[in-house]
Amino acid sequence: MDRADVRPNSGPESVEARILEVARAHIRKFGAARATIVGVAHDAGMTHANVYRYFPSKATLFEEISASWLRPIETRLREAADGPAPAGDKLESMLMTVHRAYRQKLESDPALFDLLIEALEKERPVARRHRARVQSEMQRVVEEGIASGAFAMTDRRRAMALIFDAAHRFIHPIALKLDKDAAAAPLAARCETVVAMALRTLRIGRA
Repeated sequence: MDRADVRPNSGPESVEARILEVARAHIRKFGAARATIVGVAHDAGMTHANVYRYFPSKATLFEEISASWLRPIETRLREAADGPAPAGDKLESMLMTVHRAYRQKLESDPALFDLLIEALEKERPVARRHRARVQSEMQRVVEEGIASGAFAMTDRRRAMALIFDAAHRFIHPIALKLDKDAAAAPLAARCETVVAMALRTLRIGRA
């Protein structure tokens, strides 16, 4: 049987999912630098030309691997922003969601977490898009808080800078990687404390 047609009755989505599944396994086993399209194709039971039909390059394949675990985080943030809770509660929930999701990925799937860090360091599209989506959802909530009077700090740029400066150590993947040996529960508690301080500043309008 021709490797390009191992699954002739499979739809595009199932073939793409198989490629991604094998690619994740290769990254976990060999690391991103040593994982290859040829190796992924071989273990997926197809030619490397068939892999290129779905992913034009190794970079685009790796981008989709990162995007696939970042999308649920973005969805949770969007749902929180759309929810009925007060703006301050939304922001607290969103910041803790990011912290816990990144930390869980760092602990359970370090190879794929490192793939995100590499994307951040090299300013790859998947990292830029994710950062923009996270910031956009939080900005919506900041603007809601300002409009409703919940936040006395009415300068949106200052408010956004305060949030991300205060929480940076706990929500930036590279900073979290530096704290990988710290116990998760105390780190989350420290994150909650810092977030509470930032929200208090937003509510009273000054530090």
